[in-house]
Amino acid sequence: MKKNIAVVAGGSSSEYEISLKSAGLIMDCIDTERFNSYLVVMEKDQWYVKHAGETFSVNRNDFSWEQHGNTVHFDKVYNIIHGTPGEDGKIQGYFDLLNIPYTGCDVLTSAITFNKSICKQLVRSHGITTPQSVVLQQHLSYNLAELVKELNFPCFVKPNNGGSSFGASKVDLSEDLADAIAKAFEHDHEVLIEEYILGKELTCGVYRTNEMARALPITEIVTKNAFFDFQAKYEGASEEITPARVDEGTTERCQRLTERIYTLLGCQGLARLDYILQDDELYFIEANTTPGCSPESIIPQQIRAAGLDIKKIINDQLIA
Repeated sequence: MKKNIAVVAGGSSSEYEISLKSAGLIMDCIDTERFNSYLVVMEKDQWYVKHAGETFSVNRNDFSWEQHGNTVHFDKVYNIIHGTPGEDGKIQGYFDLLNIPYTGCDVLTSAITFNKSICKQLVRSHGITTPQSVVLQQHLSYNLAELVKELNFPCFVKPNNGGSSFGASKVDLSEDLADAIAKAFEHDHEVLIEEYILGKELTCGVYRTNEMARALPITEIVTKNAFFDFQAKYEGASEEITPARVDEGTTERCQRLTERIYTLLGCQGLARLDYILQDDELYFIEANTTPGCSPESIIPQQIRAAGLDIKKIINDQLIA
């Protein structure tokens, strides 16, 4: 019998619409001869299945749904929620309690990689270069004057948890720091202030095959904005060049470093790791464990550049 697959999308973050676009590509890739695939949309107040032009409510007690008197249970979940609750470990914990297998990272890896500061601390402990940073917490006061003395400008100020770039700012002048911190606190209870690394923005996709991490071709991001913000990511304000315009040695180093970080963090499924290349040094910036998979997203671009079949990669995750 065919296994029932839930392609879970939506979520509670600003990347809700991007998640639905990603889910569309995933649904198109799933082998209908081996699987029954259903789109499950998770919103704050409701979870529902969209199938055959109808909407069916999901029973959160066991993640089942009723289709005209028949109860449908899922055999596996393809998680494509960007941001919370799909990328931070929350939904993974829910499925673990129900003993429903899912694609991508587990609870611990998802929680670690979603917290930019903790993720970089772990990576740095293995001798990998990252930008220097400071974390502020909303319930703790801070001395702005002391902070200004400690920092070099320009710097980046951004929410510590999440990956949509909402609330992020590039701060060129110290007098703009307070406003940037307040803006970031509107999106998270923790704020990361990070040194500005002037260099080439690179990102490398990676996935696991036969228990080994395999890096994809590197993409160079040339943004029209001050940095790779939401508009640059999703509204065309950037140029994405795959493969990146770097020499073979740098390409090799970036791919092997990506595989190393992916492995030490315990990642599973498709992921994307971001870097800044400055003076031949690769600075690790962050890990995206549920990267965008709409047709125009970076991961599909990299898969095409590698000459690989995205349908095979998607379906292999459902078999594993």
